Amino acid sequence: MRGVYTAGVLRYFMDRNLYFPYVIGVSMGACNGANYVARQPERNRIVNIHYVRDSRFLSHRRLIFRGELFGMQFIFDTLPHDLVPFDFETFKRSEQRFILAAFDCMSGETVYFDKGELDEAGFRTLLQAGSSPPLVQKPMLYQGRIFMDGGIGEPVPLQKSMEDGNRRHVLILTRPKGYRKKTSRIRWLIRRRYPFYEGLHRVYAARHEHYNETMDRIDRFEAEGKVFVIRPMQSLPVGRVTRNTQKLYTVYNHGYAEAGKDYPALCSYLND
Repeated sequence: MRGVYTAGVLRYFMDRNLYFPYVIGVSMGACNGANYVARQPERNRIVNIHYVRDSRFLSHRRLIFRGELFGMQFIFDTLPHDLVPFDFETFKRSEQRFILAAFDCMSGETVYFDKGELDEAGFRTLLQAGSSPPLVQKPMLYQGRIFMDGGIGEPVPLQKSMEDGNRRHVLILTRPKGYRKKTSRIRWLIRRRYPFYEGLHRVYAARHEHYNETMDRIDRFEAEGKVFVIRPMQSLPVGRVTRNTQKLYTVYNHGYAEAGKDYPALCSYLND
């Protein structure tokens, strides 16, 4: 739920009619990015804050009895089709390139999918797969591969953006500068819960090292003026499954305000 900070930043961009030609995201960042590309400024806020106390959206009881904390059928079917329609046609027609990531549990590879190669069903399946963290969500099968949360293997897909030829990179992060991950205390549980997912075992064991190396690289590039980073100054007052709407609105508004504060510098960076 820290992703509501990103939603606030993207809302500011949309209010300023700032649309980047290349958008890439992992986990909730991909969901936020999809609504940005679809030109739906209110959808991130409504889906992730207005419905957060709905048991169909998030339920610890469902996790206990069905192995699913978030109601993926509700989030990726009922909401986009019936309650808060997702404009797939605008999303598909947009000239913006949109890429989402999903983690292959067997190979340990982060796989990237471009919206241009996906129909609506494939897009929804991969968006769900790429937003499904271990232990609290079920893996997804797509084209014979078992996928989970894209952030497992690549927390910030800067390298992919660079490989695709982009020379300027605007990163939206949800942790303050200086944050680093520690060794995961649930590695044993990952192995026990998913005994046959060799790629997941290998990558998860070293996940903190890759994350910290990525943050070190981003800090270095930021100092060199190679990337522009928008992130909170302090730790956000929400966790992975916060359901307090007041706190979530605070974080959303904080993202909006932070983007506004950084906007003049961002424009200078983009026009340099």
